[in-house]
Amino acid sequence: MTELIIRPAQVQDADAIAALVNRAYRGDSSRAGWTTEADLLDGKRTTTEADLLDGKRTTIENVLALLNRQDVLILTGWVAEMLMVTLCAEWHAEEQVAHLGMIAVEPTAQNQGYGKKMILAAEQLAVERWGVRASQMAVVSVRETLIAFYQRLGYQATGELKPFPHLPEMWQAKVENMQLMTLQKDL
Repeated sequence: MTELIIRPAQVQDADAIAALVNRAYRGDSSRAGWTTEADLLDGKRTTTEADLLDGKRTTIENVLALLNRQDVLILTGWVAEMLMVTLCAEWHAEEQVAHLGMIAVEPTAQNQGYGKKMILAAEQLAVERWGVRASQMAVVSVRETLIAFYQRLGYQATGELKPFPHLPEMWQAKVENMQLMTLQKDL
């Protein structure tokens, strides 16, 4: 693995972060990696933009809003000036838990250890910065391969299931009865 430089995201990274998250999870570009959601969700098609959207998982505006929150830390991982991985950690003070989300690795660079390295770095920073006792993530319940990856990192199902969010302005579900499964790891 080429050296990965991990640093907190900056405002000027918002466009690259949104693009990476969308590229890693949605549309044909995501099929180059194993974390694709292309078979689970269709993007909203629009004729008001030059390109038809393959669906978005996030937007630049969403990333900027997260960057402005005191209880959120977005980490970025760079290899030779190219953004390879990103992760958003959100502090839930009342439970002393960090929620990890928007974990995205460049599709053509998956299976090189970047995601694992980023998750471990986020866990350590969450303990140092917020004193958390655990980290959590929500994973689409039908993503068995992804769930198995997180389990190898020490995450276990809590039994909590939530309905998959419906955001028709961004995506349409292709699979019925998807749920979000909460995984947790004690730190």
